[in-house]
Amino acid sequence: MSQKIQPKHPLENHILLEGYGEPDSWTIDVYEKKFGGYKGAKKAAKMKPEEIIAAVKDSGLRGLGGAGFPAGVKWGFLPKDTTKPIYLVCNADEGEPGTFKDRQIMEHVPHRLVEGMICAALAIKSETTYIYVRGELRLAIERLNLAIMEAYEKGYLGEDAMGSGRRVDMTVHPGAGAYICGEETGLLSSLEGDRGEPKIKPPFPAVEGLFRCPTIVNNVATLAHVPRILLDGAEWFQKQGNGTPRGAGTMIFSVSGDIKNPGFYELPLGIPLKTVLFDICGGPLEGRKIKAVYPGGSSSPLLKPEDFDVPLDFDNLASKKTMMGSGAIIVLDDTRSIPELAMMTARFYAHESCGQCVPCREGTKWVYKMLGRLCEHGGSGKDIQNVLDACGNMAGKTICVLSDACAMPVTSMIHKFREEFEALARSEEEISPVLPKVSGQMSSLLKLVRERQQR
Repeated sequence: MSQKIQPKHPLENHILLEGYGEPDSWTIDVYEKKFGGYKGAKKAAKMKPEEIIAAVKDSGLRGLGGAGFPAGVKWGFLPKDTTKPIYLVCNADEGEPGTFKDRQIMEHVPHRLVEGMICAALAIKSETTYIYVRGELRLAIERLNLAIMEAYEKGYLGEDAMGSGRRVDMTVHPGAGAYICGEETGLLSSLEGDRGEPKIKPPFPAVEGLFRCPTIVNNVATLAHVPRILLDGAEWFQKQGNGTPRGAGTMIFSVSGDIKNPGFYELPLGIPLKTVLFDICGGPLEGRKIKAVYPGGSSSPLLKPEDFDVPLDFDNLASKKTMMGSGAIIVLDDTRSIPELAMMTARFYAHESCGQCVPCREGTKWVYKMLGRLCEHGGSGKDIQNVLDACGNMAGKTICVLSDACAMPVTSMIHKFREEFEALARSEEEISPVLPKVSGQMSSLLKLVRERQQR
């Protein structure tokens, strides 16, 4: 199967993507002979579990799936001397709009993920590991299964994994395309064969996760970084980023939207957003200006041009009241209507809500409807405030953060581009004779209320 290979940009630092573009880069022979594959796992097999965890903790490696929680600290939450089996699960359910980083690792260098999972399994004493892959990523699933088969043939997986004297088994589990399964407890519910519904925490998965046993869930890129950390050390890893433990290593940024050179780029954490947009991706399309950017996928609050100097790492983006999330940079130029984007964002999350929590199930739906009414010039200025009120009643009120993922970007759009929303709103005098363009049931209810008021 042939694929178009994106050339490496001079500012890129390929660690996760080392070997990308090489012929047969997904095979174990190329991975070992050309890129020193499995040396990190061989070193891990000779280390004590606590030594592996300490090395990852010292490196500053953080979860690269969106949460940014320190990986080594997370591994340390496992209960000591548990008699239950410990599970390791890779979250490869890459469903955040604008995100396509993990699939590059799985499709082009899958052995890097397999090796990283072996290292992590040895660290947390897990014999059973799963890679939960978004079902639409057919090529990734095919190449992961091939890589796992090759690793078993070499003795890197199985009864005596990497000569460690310990068993490590690995299975690829295709998901069914639900966004909610990107949330770790929703993923575990799906892996157990149930509906992909998030669970109340605590207990956290590290204490009671898959099959009610201690479980560690990490993102693809997080696990794929582990072998080089063990080989080259914490200080080396920090230098690949901004030089501090809180911004260590590299991230694959997915850049899409209204930009000259969209694509995916492995860059050091802390690189300025402006550098990515203009020096690496070539700036806006001809004759256009960049209006705003989602810096971390569709769930992240927007940034305007005056904030494009911000370094791309977890803490600096948080200081701008947004987040790095999954590293999906979505660019919007001056042809885009922000109210329409807010409406489409809400529509997506309304569709993907599992329906468990009322603020999410109802809130996302009504935010979508109110924004849709505004975009059709059928709403008033009150709808703008109603949307903000609804978002305020959604954020932080549910089992998982899907309702927050809707509320945060929509709220930021209204606060930063309110004039666009107000330009679509009609006055009360204009709208009062006309029933809002909502569902037939709601129109009938409004009509009945008005008839009663007139009596």
